[in-house]
Amino acid sequence: MGDFSISTLVLLGVGSSFAFSGLFHHLYQQKKKELTKLKEIPVFRPDEHLYTVLKSSPHRRLQYVAVEGLVQAGEKPLSSQFVPRCFGVLQKIVVQEHGEYWNSLTKTWSSRRMNSRETNNSVPFSLVCPGSYITDFEVKVQEPSEGSGYFLERVYHRVRRAEEGLVNVVLQGISGERPVAMEESEEMLRVGSILTVFGEVVMEGGHGRVQAPKDGREYLLIPTPYKSYIERHERSASMWKKLTAVTGITGASLLAGVIYSMVGTQDDRSK
Repeated sequence: MGDFSISTLVLLGVGSSFAFSGLFHHLYQQKKKELTKLKEIPVFRPDEHLYTVLKSSPHRRLQYVAVEGLVQAGEKPLSSQFVPRCFGVLQKIVVQEHGEYWNSLTKTWSSRRMNSRETNNSVPFSLVCPGSYITDFEVKVQEPSEGSGYFLERVYHRVRRAEEGLVNVVLQGISGERPVAMEESEEMLRVGSILTVFGEVVMEGGHGRVQAPKDGREYLLIPTPYKSYIERHERSASMWKKLTAVTGITGASLLAGVIYSMVGTQDDRSK
């Protein structure tokens, strides 16, 4: 009975190892295909080279490219409400109240989120060539709110405990609720930060404009250089490849051990 239990567990281990190896191999192949497609996308900086390519392209349009540059405000930039000398082109401020309510069934205070206020501000902005804030050619970013990817940086976060006072005590007794804390956070796309945008680029007057592609491909904004974005995908592909090898070798080793054990048992019986 003991040998049977051990054999069953080993066989389960063999099956699980090969199953995970197959799953990781599938994820590796998917990531590899995604990486290949990403590397096929032309990459530009907002410089004279991009200007020349756009000018010579049909309809002065590039259907799907990546543009990497520094964020520059098209007008007076937004100032952080909490951090001195912090300026940006996109701003998101969230104020979240946390409170507790009296649960008459359990006779305890239970936590919950109460009022939430969100404020979003923006100004037009462009991408300029890294190393120079002043350039003759720039690429305006159109409707960044339509883009996917999370490209805002948290510049401020604070949680303040609610003050105990006579008013709060009275309200607590009447409504069965009491404030606990106030959470404030601010996120911005800062002036001078690096942004890589995947989209359609068109010539507009003397500058370029990147916008959501008309062919349905993803309009993607990444708050890192293009090279860092590719390296992140390469590390992910490498991880799935290593996991495929490790689980495959583990399954093969366990299976070899089972076969060796079975052959040894048969030899003992034949003797």
